[in-house]
Amino acid sequence: MAITKEQVLDALRYVEEPDLKKDLVTLNMIKDIEVEGKNVSFTVILTTPACPLKGLIERACINAIVHYVDADAQVTVNMTANVTSKRTDDKVMLPGVKNIIAVASGKGGVGKSTVAANLAVALAANGAKVGLVDADIYGPSIPIMFGIQGEQPFVQEEGDRQLMIPIEKFGVKILSIGLLVEPDKALVWRGPMASRALQQLFSDAVWGELDYMIVDLPPGTGDIHLTLVSSMPVTGAVIVTTPQNVSLADARKGVAMFQMDAINVPVLGLVENMAYFTPAELPENKYYIFGKEGGKRLAEEMHIPFLGQLPLIQSICESGDVGKPIVTDTNSTAAKAYRELAESVAQQVAISNQKSLHKEQTASANN
Repeated sequence: MAITKEQVLDALRYVEEPDLKKDLVTLNMIKDIEVEGKNVSFTVILTTPACPLKGLIERACINAIVHYVDADAQVTVNMTANVTSKRTDDKVMLPGVKNIIAVASGKGGVGKSTVAANLAVALAANGAKVGLVDADIYGPSIPIMFGIQGEQPFVQEEGDRQLMIPIEKFGVKILSIGLLVEPDKALVWRGPMASRALQQLFSDAVWGELDYMIVDLPPGTGDIHLTLVSSMPVTGAVIVTTPQNVSLADARKGVAMFQMDAINVPVLGLVENMAYFTPAELPENKYYIFGKEGGKRLAEEMHIPFLGQLPLIQSICESGDVGKPIVTDTNSTAAKAYRELAESVAQQVAISNQKSLHKEQTASANN
């Protein structure tokens, strides 16, 4: 008996997207079904190229066809991605950007910029279109971490406006205030001046189509943070902390700021940086020199996702100093941790976007 496309679709209704808790057909994630004898092929459109459950979904699809349609079927599953977005604004600001992710910390010195840089590169390495804005106006460090200090972005004329062309490296489009001022001069700006400078990095630049824009915020809570959330639709925030109590206390304030009614930005999760020390000669050993799992406990206490632990390894610092984020080193154990972090962040973005869509649909149905 010949296999039909309808049978394939019916079988795939039994395959649930693990994060979104609905089947792939209902989520409109199945395309291009082809059947030729016992050969069945189709495309699964994931919510992000950094999906950590890609293999699980592929195996579930194959099993569903074999179990519900034909035990002798030869199944080919093509995996692609279309990054979701929950933007409903008029898209005057950054019209081609699907998701804006703020990376923040309650205090300085917790490795926030290192996390932002490696997160951006890891997402790009997975096939996503990524931009990175260094919004740490007073202490821009992204140019050093990407080895582009001293470079200046080209300018493109558009009508009576001059727009900056972001510098691209490791597949990431980058802009930083550090690229626009002399690196050895201190920036002494009042709040409104800093906020205006930040807005220019977004509004006076040619960003094009992006799946994710990572924004490296200054530490703490202040004018820059309020400018960001009030002037553009931020998808969510990633909070970086270290395990010590003093850092956790400040991280708690950072989470609370994004959860304020006046701001109301979803917290995608908490990252525990410098969670443990692993010496190069003993790569399997973990020494919790700053305390153990403080970030994990805080995430559980505040009912936000825990995105993972990142190690304290000398090579992470060294790679940033020479302008090559550690995630580019595919043999590094630290790179693996950052790749897993990128998958977790992409996962939480997809979940947050789905929740937002569900709320809109429910509200529309009730009206």
